[in-house]
Amino acid sequence: MIAIVDYDAGNIKSVEKALAYLGGNAVVTRDSGCICRADKVIVPGVGAFGGAMNQLHQYGLVSVLREVASADVPILGICLGLQLFFDSSEESEGAEGLSLLPGKIVRIPDCEGYKIPHMGWNSIAVNPSSRLLKGVEDGSFVYFVHSYYLQAAREEDVAATTNYIVDIHAAAERGNVFATQFHPEKSGEVGLGILKNFMEL
Repeated sequence: MIAIVDYDAGNIKSVEKALAYLGGNAVVTRDSGCICRADKVIVPGVGAFGGAMNQLHQYGLVSVLREVASADVPILGICLGLQLFFDSSEESEGAEGLSLLPGKIVRIPDCEGYKIPHMGWNSIAVNPSSRLLKGVEDGSFVYFVHSYYLQAAREEDVAATTNYIVDIHAAAERGNVFATQFHPEKSGEVGLGILKNFMEL
């Protein structure tokens, strides 16, 4: 069973539908017992870093998600979920992230001719050792919606990069912890392949 964590962030239904299309047994839940019993856990979401961390605290899910990560259960953060997996974000000064992986979230700098948020399809450079992105061709296009981006503390944790004004760490993984800034559930066949990889871990 795959637990999709519901902490009142958007974009949960599209993840649930994508997993159902792939034949996955997914449950949208904020029940800590259900999340801890799951074979895999996904933390999707769109919204603000600080507000999302407040919601996780309110529902008692911060310690639960840290427990899942330390128990070697595959856990995947998508978009805002990726950002919450790291230490902090410039979007919400003083708010502490889950710190499942080391790194920080910073704002995409303003640049003439570019729109922020970064919204649309971008190609990614894939780390060939990535398990989450197994079979994804270098240069494949995936769908992004974000104003802030990851600067991972360890280069070896970076599973994919893209460029939009600056070089962006578009996906990260270490051990059982996986995260994508882009939305695999909105990235066509490439994205479905990524979700299938996660299901088969």
